[in-house]
Amino acid sequence: MDNKFLKPFSPKETEKRIYEKWEKSGFFNPDICVERGIIPSDAKSFTVIMPPPNVTGVLHMGHALMLTLEDIMVRYKRMRGLKTLWLPGTDHAAIATQTKVEKGIYKKEGKTRHNLGREVFLSKVEQFAKESHDTIVSQIKTMGASCDWKREAYTLDEKRNQAVKTVFKKMYDDGLIYRGFRVVNWDPKGQTTVSDDEVEHTETKGKLYTFRYSKDFPISIATTRPETKLGDVAVAVHPDDARYKEYVGQTFNVNFVGTPLSIRVIADETVDPQFGTGAVGITPAHSMTDWEIAERHKLPMLQVINEYAKITTEGEFQNKKTLEARAMIVDKLRQEGLLEKEEDNTLNLSTAQRSGGTIEPLPKLQWFIDVNKEFTIPESRIPGIASGSKTTLKKIMRTAVESGAIKIIPDYFDKTYFHWIDNLGDWCISRQIWFGHRIPVWYRKEEIFCGMEAPKGEGWEQDPDTLDTWFSSSLWTFSTLGWPDKTEDLKIYHPTDVLETGYEILFFWVARMILMTGYVLGDIPFHTIYLHGTVRDSQGRKMSKSLGNGIDPIDIAEKFGSDAGRMTLIVGNTPGTDMRISEEKIKGYKHFANKMWNVARFVHENTKDTDSAENIELEQGDKDTLADFEKMTRDITADMESFRFYLAAEKLYHYLWHQFADIVIESSKARLREGNDKEKNSTKRMLRSILGTSLVLLHPFMPFVTEEIWECLGNKDILMVRRWPVM
Repeated sequence: MDNKFLKPFSPKETEKRIYEKWEKSGFFNPDICVERGIIPSDAKSFTVIMPPPNVTGVLHMGHALMLTLEDIMVRYKRMRGLKTLWLPGTDHAAIATQTKVEKGIYKKEGKTRHNLGREVFLSKVEQFAKESHDTIVSQIKTMGASCDWKREAYTLDEKRNQAVKTVFKKMYDDGLIYRGFRVVNWDPKGQTTVSDDEVEHTETKGKLYTFRYSKDFPISIATTRPETKLGDVAVAVHPDDARYKEYVGQTFNVNFVGTPLSIRVIADETVDPQFGTGAVGITPAHSMTDWEIAERHKLPMLQVINEYAKITTEGEFQNKKTLEARAMIVDKLRQEGLLEKEEDNTLNLSTAQRSGGTIEPLPKLQWFIDVNKEFTIPESRIPGIASGSKTTLKKIMRTAVESGAIKIIPDYFDKTYFHWIDNLGDWCISRQIWFGHRIPVWYRKEEIFCGMEAPKGEGWEQDPDTLDTWFSSSLWTFSTLGWPDKTEDLKIYHPTDVLETGYEILFFWVARMILMTGYVLGDIPFHTIYLHGTVRDSQGRKMSKSLGNGIDPIDIAEKFGSDAGRMTLIVGNTPGTDMRISEEKIKGYKHFANKMWNVARFVHENTKDTDSAENIELEQGDKDTLADFEKMTRDITADMESFRFYLAAEKLYHYLWHQFADIVIESSKARLREGNDKEKNSTKRMLRSILGTSLVLLHPFMPFVTEEIWECLGNKDILMVRRWPVM
């Protein structure tokens, strides 16, 4: 054992071997910890279900931060003697994965999925997903994640598919899932609906045009998209706007650039009288806001743009792309003397995240979840919602957090969360793609059947669409634990304790897990939501391929060791805030790992002829040193319990480097050389005690180097399951 300390610490030679040692021990599995007597059978549970990385490629620094934070929580709770489960998994990521594979096929073979056919194409996607999955699992292990691989799940595996179909049918039977004709985000390039989170918003330069439909129309309106005005059915003004009161309720038949329109003037509270002319053209088919206004005022809907972003109205604009039609319409308005003003304006351009296509709001027949419809909740453990009472999905999402049953860290995200819920509309869950959970609905003439399997009889055809990937992800905390079966895991480990994820998916994923768990189980999915920020480069820029500023966590592990990367991601990184990272900073924590190695070597070489037995009497100075260390241990424990990992890591770093290494060890050298036996033994006991406990405290943050040092010190047990000191 002593010989290992003769060489410098080498993460590259150590980390893989250490991880294999942990895996071989079986202690990632709480059942084995109980079987081996590491954890009492009646111990409380602590559960984290891993946010599943998408099987679209490799891990990035955001994943590395997620894995580090969760591993810290899990290792700490395991060392506290809790029945600790960290369940790993991956997400099929539907549209993201399909788009990536489709692009690759087109680039290599010049074919689309339609050329290949559904079956052949899906086999290619599944092969890609499997290869990506294997890469991701390898990378997760490289990061040191102590998750239970025996329980690994995949959002598109058979067990999750059963859960998805069960929930869909239940919601359909309860009237919460319906098929309707509504305005949705349509991606003309990908030829599918996309969810709000799959839409990217970019500021771009554009124009604000002020005009009249015709010379005899009494009101001027302003718009950034004149081509959509071909589908206008009304003009909305604020009820208190005196300029337009005399026109409210009137209908005008106009000829707008050669297209006949019937325009009704309506009053609506949502109109801003200060913007533009204070009058807004209402295009129900091509604006979600206008759709809602049209619903309130019972206005007709006139679609003038198709799925390929081309104009459908008869005449000179027909089959023109929207931008081309816009230029033509503006030119015609100018010629007719109807264009009153043309101003530079900043536009918020919406594009599909995966395909890059410009989003067109279009009316489509899609499947939706009604978040405002009342239903009876048979059993509820959510404070504020009684068993057998009437509730809504929106109320479940609000009450679970408002009641305090779920705590969000940092708590200032509460307001953002409630604001989103208050403005939440029905959730469009259908996608026009092939990779994903197929909608469990079949049609035959006028008949419709929703079920777990195809109905008996001939002529039935299954709905070709798949479900939004967030539908399966929203079942994640309980589907991974075996639901719809009533498993022992579900009984022991649900609700889970912590959901740790990036703040950017608080609404799209986290809120929907609260929705689904409340609906299906009448319970919360987790007690605490810990939100981390975005990892940025040293200049504060978001990492991207286009900027070439990305940092690969696996490259970091190869170059500096995973421990160094982990500490870099944690120290000073408060929840909910973005952080900057650089190789220089990572290098600093590699030096810290080396420092710990050298500290351990010094203590071992100078104390190996003794132990830290309690019967060695301590000198007063050593008592004081230990008392200071024990106080820090209590502080760190309090930080860990309160999710202040950034503080705990920083305190450990400063104590071990600047206090223990620079002061305590340096001042002990003279006593070890020149002191009497009593002084020497006291010093040795103090040094060994601090080193041993320090390794336990530091282990959740830097598991590899601490485990290696622990072994080199001659310990036969595994540090990972050593009990946390309670001072």
